[in-house]
Amino acid sequence: MYEISNLPNAIEKLTQTTLRNIIGELELDETLTSRDTINTKLRAVLDDATDKWGVKVNRVELQDIIPPSTVLNAMEKQMQAERNKRAQILTSEGEKAAEILASEGEKTAIINRADAQKQQAILHAEGEAQARIRKAEAEAKAIELITEAVGKSTNPANYLLAQKYIQMMQELAHGDKTKTVYLPYEATNLLGSIGGIKDLFKSE
Repeated sequence: MYEISNLPNAIEKLTQTTLRNIIGELELDETLTSRDTINTKLRAVLDDATDKWGVKVNRVELQDIIPPSTVLNAMEKQMQAERNKRAQILTSEGEKAAEILASEGEKTAIINRADAQKQQAILHAEGEAQARIRKAEAEAKAIELITEAVGKSTNPANYLLAQKYIQMMQELAHGDKTKTVYLPYEATNLLGSIGGIKDLFKSE
């Protein structure tokens, strides 16, 4: 005795009902790509339901799925939307990566320029310091030589001052603007210092 009077019809109806439930749980884009999953779930339900009918279901093969045209249109729109979404994501990620690389490159360039300017300033400052040291050493050596030449009795500063004064007067004398030179009252002290070494110039 079996608990079914029309076994083929009962299996067909049970298969249709179970298939609707399984496909209803899937996304539209998963329906056509999950045939193995559908076969496994469908075989388990059919084997359990037909066991009391004296039937053993060993294998179920879903040959084809033909959804209605409205479903196909919806699936096509969904797939197109997914493709557009992925394209936009890839484009935005590419633009983001490009902006990051550009900003990192600009940052590196700014740092390199700052380092170059810093090194240039350091070298320039070191050069000026060396030049001042050399100039001071040269002036000290000149004073030493002048002291040896004129003797310790004469102040070498007066000699250097007189040279500067004579050079300045020569430059003023060769000027095209005017031949008149106005000196401040304090210049008498300077002239007095120059007069103090007149014997030195006579000896030269």
